[in-house]
Amino acid sequence: MKSMTAAATLVAAAISMGSAAAAYDTNSSRLMIHIPHSLFKEKGYDHREALFGMPPYGGSIAQQVYYADSDLCDDNVDPTRGYPQRDKDSKGNRKPWESPFILMVDRGGCTFVKKVRNAQRAGAAGVVIADNTCLCSDENCMARSDSPSCETTEPIMADDGSGSDISVPSFLMYKHDADLVKDELMQNRPVQLEMSWKLPNPDDRVEYDLWTVPKDPTSRDFLLRFKKLAVALGSHAYFTPHMYIYDGVRSHCHGSDGNENFCGSLCTSKGRYCATDPDSDLERGISGADVVRESLRRLCIWDLYGVDDGIGAQWWDYIAEFDARCDNPDFFMSQDCVNDAYKHAKIDGGRVESCMKDSGDLNADKSNSKLDTEIISQTQRGVVVIPTAFINTAAIRGSLTPTNVFAAICAGFSEGTAPDICKKCGTCSNAVGCVEKGYCPASDGGSESGSGVSTHTFVSSLFFVCVIFGFLGAWHYKKTREEMRDQVRGILAEYMPLEDQDGPHVGGSPMDFARGGAMTSLIS
Repeated sequence: MKSMTAAATLVAAAISMGSAAAAYDTNSSRLMIHIPHSLFKEKGYDHREALFGMPPYGGSIAQQVYYADSDLCDDNVDPTRGYPQRDKDSKGNRKPWESPFILMVDRGGCTFVKKVRNAQRAGAAGVVIADNTCLCSDENCMARSDSPSCETTEPIMADDGSGSDISVPSFLMYKHDADLVKDELMQNRPVQLEMSWKLPNPDDRVEYDLWTVPKDPTSRDFLLRFKKLAVALGSHAYFTPHMYIYDGVRSHCHGSDGNENFCGSLCTSKGRYCATDPDSDLERGISGADVVRESLRRLCIWDLYGVDDGIGAQWWDYIAEFDARCDNPDFFMSQDCVNDAYKHAKIDGGRVESCMKDSGDLNADKSNSKLDTEIISQTQRGVVVIPTAFINTAAIRGSLTPTNVFAAICAGFSEGTAPDICKKCGTCSNAVGCVEKGYCPASDGGSESGSGVSTHTFVSSLFFVCVIFGFLGAWHYKKTREEMRDQVRGILAEYMPLEDQDGPHVGGSPMDFARGGAMTSLIS
């Protein structure tokens, strides 16, 4: 019971820290209104970016806006509804939303992911969710609102766990501003809105950071697949990995006298550094403390094998080796298994273990210099969701896949300085496959998962199908001719003897013609 209470304390503190961090938002996007000019703002409108979807970094979406006049929680979306109203067709039905368009949807009723998914299925190129609650600090909004309720901060547009299929970007627009847009649309007047994404691009080298946690499934998939892209970028990009660590002191897991760890197996260093339990079993399996130790190990490996070049090929190799050999409850904290991963990744385990020990003993009530640095860094950057990536200090929103991050990195180079690999694979829908093959294997609409079909494969398959059908056609033609010949022979064999009964036959047997087949002429 004590452990369960400790876990609840840590989670509650984590939520509190996340809410505070959410106020720090390094938006790399802009939300502009170009039509009508009365709603134009030179610096754009305040908004929140969704933590799912695929923003086109370095690009923009500028389209007409339709207001769905709905929260879009029903999967059966009616595209003839909403504003501005369209003309009717010859049958008297209202015309649907005309593509391409950006769809404005009301907040509430279901998750952000569900709304955006339904809008995507309806053909929207982008989605703007209109907030329905004023900020408490917005006096103008509160004065116009019929509801006395308010919120201190705008909500985070988080993924509900099912947003991997979302490809369109989405924003949350503050109520005060969204109401102005809805008023314009409901008077059947056009509104053109632009959603754009731009990364800081100061020079010819991009710096990117990634916050992950050992045992996080999304982080795991990303780390196992991104190495080839990191190596392909070479010295043009500098990578820094980070590990997300909960501050046990702030979460009240660390006793004031240093003699008690109130959060048990979730923490090390007498409650100073903590992580959530990956298997949600505080009594057995992999513990939060185990995750903290593995996090420290990965930080030390990077310091020894990645800091100098910003690529860290051996660091990526260790991640892959550890995943293949030790990433299960039986071997996660087995030193023998870790040593085996060291060996296959060509890492000096002794140096790594010394680094871990020198940074601060995790078994004692002592500060750990590397973990303290991570806590300070994640607080300053406002890291809330894992995994989180920053490129040139700008937070990357949306679905975090190797292809999306690679495209964002390529968008972060100053004009004219992007490396050749970005020119070749930066816009490919399967960046990993592009680097492996030397060309974009899914340029005709394939996906990163490898389910796409390349142009070469499509043409080859089409040719093969044509050959098969050609062969079958020739065989069918030949077979049909043989059957027709047999039928003609049968008819002749049946009727020519009857003709012979009228008189003597001249020139041989009446079956000679049938036996002669096609070589015998019907004309004498």
